[in-house]
Amino acid sequence: MKTQKIILLIDDDNRNIFALELTLKARKYRFLSAQNATEGLQLLHSNPDIGLVLLDMMMPEMDGYEAIQWIRSSDQFGGVPIVAVTANAMNGDREKCLAAGADSYVAKPIDVDRLMYIIEELL
Repeated sequence: MKTQKIILLIDDDNRNIFALELTLKARKYRFLSAQNATEGLQLLHSNPDIGLVLLDMMMPEMDGYEAIQWIRSSDQFGGVPIVAVTANAMNGDREKCLAAGADSYVAKPIDVDRLMYIIEELL
């Protein structure tokens, strides 16, 4: 039996993590969560079954763009799909996230059906 990949949620807002965890749990996904990029990268490093990262782009200390750069420069994790999540849905945000190395992009408030479609496509 194939091991189900883990989804890593990285977001500095507990409300967003809570909502995403409920959504993923209802659909029987395995997941881990981190409240900042540094913690998220540590979880990624210590959990080889992580198959996708949902990454908030606007966080203090290390933002999502820096985290993407770290992940993409890693030999071990460079191929892990990343879905950029941002509340600042301004013109050009999607393109900026994709240019930084994200595989896909969703704006907050999150359209759950669209997010589930993206997850299924990338896992």
